Amino acid sequence: MNSIKTDLLVIGAGSGGLSVAAGAAQMGADVTLLERHKMGGDCLNYGCVPSKAIIKAGKIAHEMRHAATYGIGSAEPEIDYAAVKDHVHGVIANIAPHDSQERFEGFGVRVIREHGRFVSEDTVEAGDARITARRIVIATGSSPFVPPIPGLEEVPYLTNESLWDLREKPAHLIVIGGGPIGMEMAQAHRRLGSEVTVLEGEKALGKDDPELAAIALERLRGEGLVIEENTKAATVRGAAGAIEVEAEDGRVFKGSHLLVAVGRRANTDGLDLDTAGIKTTRTGVKVDDRLRTTNKRVYAIGDAAGGLQFTHVAGYHAGVVVQSALFGLPAKAKTAHLPWVTYIEPELAQVGLTEAQARKRHGPKLDVVRFDYDGNDRAQAERLTDGFVKVMVSGGKPVGASIVGHQAGEHINFWAFAIANGVKMKAVTNMVSPYPTYGELNKRVAGAYFSPKLFDSSAVKRVVRLVQRYLP
Repeated sequence: MNSIKTDLLVIGAGSGGLSVAAGAAQMGADVTLLERHKMGGDCLNYGCVPSKAIIKAGKIAHEMRHAATYGIGSAEPEIDYAAVKDHVHGVIANIAPHDSQERFEGFGVRVIREHGRFVSEDTVEAGDARITARRIVIATGSSPFVPPIPGLEEVPYLTNESLWDLREKPAHLIVIGGGPIGMEMAQAHRRLGSEVTVLEGEKALGKDDPELAAIALERLRGEGLVIEENTKAATVRGAAGAIEVEAEDGRVFKGSHLLVAVGRRANTDGLDLDTAGIKTTRTGVKVDDRLRTTNKRVYAIGDAAGGLQFTHVAGYHAGVVVQSALFGLPAKAKTAHLPWVTYIEPELAQVGLTEAQARKRHGPKLDVVRFDYDGNDRAQAERLTDGFVKVMVSGGKPVGASIVGHQAGEHINFWAFAIANGVKMKAVTNMVSPYPTYGELNKRVAGAYFSPKLFDSSAVKRVVRLVQRYLP
């Protein structure tokens, strides 16, 4: 057994683990990184990157079909599904060097491509290596959760991991799960020419503001997606190319392919966490607000920590842990400023509190202001007027923002910055946006906040009349 002593051991080379390893090594720490599978983790190989690549392909096909809106002849695109997948894998290949073993070894990181398991509170075995570390970071990510639906184990099905190896376009894709992953892949495949049926046990896009979700779902249904809400799968049967899903109410849905997208679970199996005194919860590793586990030498970040499952959250967690593990600073992880986006069209984006959450927390002190896309000249010029920006304000500061519409994921950055830094709505009105841009939407929302205070105020009108009476 090869004995290694290191300042920091990182288990998992996904986005969070790589950020910790790179930052710590470049600041002088001795860092060891374990990865049993692919460098870059789920985001690069199965999640964010390939999904956005196939979404783009679907968008191009959709625009070709609707080019007549802009005075250009519409055309039914010829879809080469295998070529679309080549595009997807090409994008992954272009990004892969950034996450490669060679790059991180160049930073001075010791990279070991083995599965690790705890053998004591500060020691992990991986292959023929026994690694003792002053601090350890669990960054093992998550995997698709496959529910125990009777018959599912006997039928070929896809997850977000296996979907990218499929080379033949599904004639009719059944998606179990109406959350972000399920809906993104459903719309992409519908635009690429597949019939698509989504089965959701409760409400589709149920974690988003229902007012926003309703607009998105109307668009999706308008594109031909069949979305069955409150429809729980009871049994699955059939074979490749002929799959049936029977719902609890007895309805049977038939398709050629099945995608299971009902959620994710933290990757903690096989780590022997009990040996290190590390407790878990239903969603992942148990951590405090400093991301420390019940073993204070060990941290857990990203999906493994059982909270919000987004790549940017893992990156944020990495920064918190680097401050704590390297400098001993009492850095704490917060959630109020963390945004998320569902990349359907129109996009759904959220940061901070939703309207319902804000009303519960702030009560009568809350103001909810909004501005519709159809009041934005750029949106009118591009005929992308579906959607609105809604901001929850308390004490003159935004406490939450919800956006549905074109590039909502880009626009939410503004409000994420504002909430993270305690920016007041008054400061937003000081901004000058170039015309015509979608960015004007955010300033117009701030204007909507102040308009009643100015234009509907009898006191303001009295002051103006008084000033005008004596102003030379």
